Amino acid sequence: MTDTAASTPITIALSKGRIFDETLPLLAAAGIVPQGDPETSRELIIATNRPDVRVVIVRATDAPTYVQYGAADLGVAGKDVLIEHGGAGLYQPLDLKIACCRMMVAAPEDFDYAQAVHQGARLKVATKYVRTAREHFAAKGVHVDLIKLYGSMELAPLAGLADAIVDLVSTGGTLRANRLVAVEEIMPISSRLIVNQASLKLKRERLSPILEAFSRAVRR
Repeated sequence: MTDTAASTPITIALSKGRIFDETLPLLAAAGIVPQGDPETSRELIIATNRPDVRVVIVRATDAPTYVQYGAADLGVAGKDVLIEHGGAGLYQPLDLKIACCRMMVAAPEDFDYAQAVHQGARLKVATKYVRTAREHFAAKGVHVDLIKLYGSMELAPLAGLADAIVDLVSTGGTLRANRLVAVEEIMPISSRLIVNQASLKLKRERLSPILEAFSRAVRR
């Protein structure tokens, strides 16, 4: 291990909200307790009970980038985010089985999605998961025009922008509130532990116990 690697803290990239909350028990299993709450603090770098470990708060979509380029040694990212990112330069050793939901195709209640697909109609589909949607519809031989949005996917069909959407669905409450129904499941989604490949080599002695503790906690 180089002197620089030995002296720099282990940095863990997390997004606030569900991923942060559901990662806390895994961190605790590794003896790591963040000393702040991103929901009540504006600090983006949070110290922990260990002087050699810190947490950085990032957007969920940015976690793979921070880990890929070494700004963070470890991170937690949803499978949805990793597919869109491409996962280049990342070691993904563990499905943490947290922040679980489903990637779904959803459409208005009064739209016959199955019939439209059967007839070979060209569909307009709104999503921020463009790579996932493209691969899904290409595999089915369905012709689509993908419209990239960053929020309020449910509005797109209601406003006439799209025939359907591809989005994450947890309880389905937001779909129901906007008179949409899930018409097709693309894949189950959960969050993964991601590791910078260089850090795994240079900080192996310090990272290995954390990885092993996470693994044990997930198996319980």
